[in-house]
Amino acid sequence: MTAVAAPRTKRRRDSSWGSPLTYTLALAVAGVSIVPVIYVIIGGFRTTPQIIADPAALPDPWVVDNYVRVMTESDFWLQTVNSAIVAFGTTLGVVTLGLCAAFVLARYTFRGREVLYTFFTLGLLFPAGAAILPLYLMLRDMNLINSYFAVILPQIAFALPLTIVILRPFLTAVPRELEDAAAIDGTGRLGFLWRIMLPLSRPALVTVGILAFVTSWNAFLLPLLVLGDADQHTLPLGVQNFSSQYTSDTAGILAFTSMAMLPALLFFTIAEKQIVGGLQGAVKG
Repeated sequence: MTAVAAPRTKRRRDSSWGSPLTYTLALAVAGVSIVPVIYVIIGGFRTTPQIIADPAALPDPWVVDNYVRVMTESDFWLQTVNSAIVAFGTTLGVVTLGLCAAFVLARYTFRGREVLYTFFTLGLLFPAGAAILPLYLMLRDMNLINSYFAVILPQIAFALPLTIVILRPFLTAVPRELEDAAAIDGTGRLGFLWRIMLPLSRPALVTVGILAFVTSWNAFLLPLLVLGDADQHTLPLGVQNFSSQYTSDTAGILAFTSMAMLPALLFFTIAEKQIVGGLQGAVKG
């Protein structure tokens, strides 16, 4: 009995020591990710002399003039509208095209299907920055420079590999019996996709939609190269423009930066559970 009880005690001791270490690492990672965001937001409520005197202190007193000035004296709202147009256009294209491609790869049997899926998977390994120059030349030849499509179309293309990788397991996991029953009732492939697959794949669709939206909202390099008109600049470009225009106004720059990242941050936080559920389903599939 003693020989049996000892290993159990050891396993129980190892388990009790595992949780504090896990929580410590999680808190450390969370701190590295969250503290800079909090610093930027709080820094917007300070004045530049306060930041220079003590960069790590809290606002004393709290000042809202920086945020008011960002919303009233800059192109913040115009750039917000531009970012929303690009982000929603990209999200719509990614979800629609990704769903169609993943449905074919999941529910149709044809020669070369796995090769085609592998081709999409390899797209995850291709860095977008490596294609900037040929992409710019192609968009210029298509007369798309200085248009929203010059940002939306490439972003859709680069987001499709991850979208297909996430959606295909969901669509594959739907039982064939449901498809056979729908066929008996006279429902075609597109009807089956619309009436059955879409509701069942909602967590995955929300996941890829949120990832596409946030990625597009935060995109900087591509809009910088293809959007030469200031009236079409998105918020990341607006942050750069504001920083260049007010180089000595550190507090104002922090306020503009926090305002620029707030919509995507709120959007991501609200839909966090959907993202986790969608990714878990993709891994299980």
